[in-house]
Amino acid sequence: MAENDYSFGTGNEPQVDQDNRTSYRLTARARAILELESGEPDQTSSDNRDLVCGIRDISAGGLCLTTPEPLSLDALLPARVFLGNHREPFLLMVEVVWCRPHEQAFLVGVRIIESDDTAYVEWVEAVALAMEQG
Repeated sequence: MAENDYSFGTGNEPQVDQDNRTSYRLTARARAILELESGEPDQTSSDNRDLVCGIRDISAGGLCLTTPEPLSLDALLPARVFLGNHREPFLLMVEVVWCRPHEQAFLVGVRIIESDDTAYVEWVEAVALAMEQG
């Protein structure tokens, strides 16, 4: 991932119609990979269906993604989120809370679900650190 794939606080982002999040968010240029379908447990990872998404903004509790296809509301999806200087992606579980067309793609709002099997705590710490630096 190139260093310019991720940035905070770029002010040239268009407004999103309604935003119901209560937490502060950072504008981000980053990447997320959602696992839309997984193969059988004893199959290879090539049986998975992944969707590569751009990240429009982030907060400790969620993400605004740009996707090439719509996602189902309330879907729970494993996600790998690649940010800034972090070598490894954050492995998170997300829930789709809204989806709407935007230009030639879709904007999708996802909530990050707290789970023991994910990097939820590390994610919250990384966002807090980025806000301090931003």
